Amino acid sequence: MPGRAAVLCRLLAPVLVAAAMLAAVPSFARELPPALQGELQRIGEGELRWLGFKLYDAALWARPAVVAAPPEDEAEVAQVLGAEHALSIRYARAVSSDRLVELSLGEMRRLGFDDEAQLARWGQALARALPSVEAGETLVGLHRPGEGAQFWHQGQPTAALDDAELAAAFFAIWLDPRTREPRLRAQLLGLAERGR
Repeated sequence: MPGRAAVLCRLLAPVLVAAAMLAAVPSFARELPPALQGELQRIGEGELRWLGFKLYDAALWARPAVVAAPPEDEAEVAQVLGAEHALSIRYARAVSSDRLVELSLGEMRRLGFDDEAQLARWGQALARALPSVEAGETLVGLHRPGEGAQFWHQGQPTAALDDAELAAAFFAIWLDPRTREPRLRAQLLGLAERGR
């Protein structure tokens, strides 16, 4: 028996070492597309759960020149969000493009965007930007305030939207003070660590 245990340990050792190395890599370090890697620094991260089920992990990124440390208050939050920033979301379960668009438009309505003709146009644009995702896949959106947004799925570009109002409404889903998920917003902005 001791011989079998030694052989088993020798066979499993490389697998365990590889697993430990992967576990040591920060979960969000791999989530920016190549075009943004090295350009942005992570401000904060969090996860969204519903009825105990994990839906996704998210991280907020900004240019290092804009944020030397997580913002201290809403005035600093406004400064960070007034400059280019990215949101990465790694999904824990599969979600169709139609469902992503439907949920996004529903949250925009809840935040006060109620022009249905405009929302229909936005839905068409978001359908190009937000493809269906499988569990473990990542979508990244880069918000360029006053200009629009660019999106990536698994590091590959999906769409560039030249609609500043649509971009602002989309990112407000997570970052507006009226968001449905204030705890996640605080985590993304690094406010949760400060007890805000």
